[in-house]
Amino acid sequence: MTRPVPLLRALISVSDKTGLIDFARSLSARGVELLSTGGTAKALREAGLSVRDVAEVTGFPEMMDGRVKTLHPKVHGGLLALRDNDEHLVAMAAHGIEPIDLLVVNLYPFEATVAKGADYEDCIENIDIGGPAMIRAASKNHAFVATVVDVEDYGAVLAELDANDGATTYAFRQRLAQIAYARTAAYDAAVSTWMEQAIGEETPRRRAFAGTLAQTLRYGENPHQSAAFYLDGSNRPGVSTAKQHQGKELSYNNINDTDAAFELVAEFGTDKPACAIIKHANPCGVASGASLTEAYGRAFDCDRTSAFGGIIALNQTLDGATAEEICKIFTEVVIAPEATDDAKAIFAAKKNLRLLTTGALPDPKSTITTYRQVAGGFLVQGKDNGAISMDDLKVVTERQPTEQELRDLLFAWKVAKHVKSNAIIYVKDGATVGVGAGQMSRVDSTRIAARKAQDMAEVMGLAEPLTKGSVVASDAFFPFADGLITAAEAGATAIIQPGGSMRDQEVIDAANERGLAMVFTGMRHFRH
Repeated sequence: MTRPVPLLRALISVSDKTGLIDFARSLSARGVELLSTGGTAKALREAGLSVRDVAEVTGFPEMMDGRVKTLHPKVHGGLLALRDNDEHLVAMAAHGIEPIDLLVVNLYPFEATVAKGADYEDCIENIDIGGPAMIRAASKNHAFVATVVDVEDYGAVLAELDANDGATTYAFRQRLAQIAYARTAAYDAAVSTWMEQAIGEETPRRRAFAGTLAQTLRYGENPHQSAAFYLDGSNRPGVSTAKQHQGKELSYNNINDTDAAFELVAEFGTDKPACAIIKHANPCGVASGASLTEAYGRAFDCDRTSAFGGIIALNQTLDGATAEEICKIFTEVVIAPEATDDAKAIFAAKKNLRLLTTGALPDPKSTITTYRQVAGGFLVQGKDNGAISMDDLKVVTERQPTEQELRDLLFAWKVAKHVKSNAIIYVKDGATVGVGAGQMSRVDSTRIAARKAQDMAEVMGLAEPLTKGSVVASDAFFPFADGLITAAEAGATAIIQPGGSMRDQEVIDAANERGLAMVFTGMRHFRH
């Protein structure tokens, strides 16, 4: 069972014909008989190769628009027969079944069909049936049959044949079988995921998850953890689709933080320059400005210490002037929709800095699904795409917020969505001036953010921290008035929060006593 198996006959039926002719020609030159179907057989013949139609082998023509062509005992018997089982051999001889030693199949382009926005019927027609059936059959019988489902494995097959006098080894067939089963699993996952969305099934009885390896990482969050980066096929603009122009390979933490940074800056669209600086998946500075240079400078001034070694995300094309400013400190990654040649040239002198461009921003309002593993299962939820406008705000205090306060409140609310709970964000004139994240107590987040602003005032030589005259966003309601009082003591003049606490009135009263304006959103933005 584990001996090398000479490759004498191959069945090739592929949708993606990349590399097909060269591969088939190499097989034929090694004396391999080629069986094929429809368009694949046509392409092989046009290339001057000798090929037998599967219809000739089965005695049945392709029918029903190609839906039925390989679902036949002479195909599946050739794939499934155990060559060391006498009963199987007798059955093969009795029914004229010839063994197939290599199956080469890639599937109908279902994922690509969905990605281009095809209608329901077109998607259904691009669900492959015969291909997965053959792949599963051949892979089950990997003791004797090699199965290839990816174009990138063509070269490995030829190298295997050269190394083993025209045969394949058991270990090689095992590896191909694992790849093949993963491919059919991913294919079925894509179909089931599309279908649950198409029919509006929010909590299907079973969920399938799949990904394609993009990168084997040096390690995970820590050096003793193995890690890899997989793509889900959604092509959402971001680190997964980005072009890396320079710098060493991205790490696990780089990818995680870069994703957090780009998703945050996308909240601000492209109309006005904006910058987000991330450290350990939390923003340490977010700002808008008249230019990217100004936006970056204002974001940097929120917490210069934490910005060192951080991730910078921009919502517009990176220019040379901004690149010059960024290069003044050590930065791990810069991600932007595009970058000018001047910016690339400036960054070229910083060999360890990674520059990524994506061509676009992700849509913060999209309805993608997010997953998190827990012991024994997965938590599944829709992306936090909640957004509010001026019209959604409910003023609950005696004082109305000013127009500038309203603009800053909405800015702060967008940032709050991307800060680990409990989250408190101070904003002034379209820039964060204090961020408190991930504390068990909301009042502690309020104090930490204010203290950071005080520290920055000392660094910048300011007479008072920028929290004076700022606004504050809280990702969830204030359970007590102490957090609001702390924000007022730091100089905040307006508050945005969801509301909904049993002590809302106590908090409103505390705001009124201090002359603060406060608005409720009715929406929470927990981020754990």
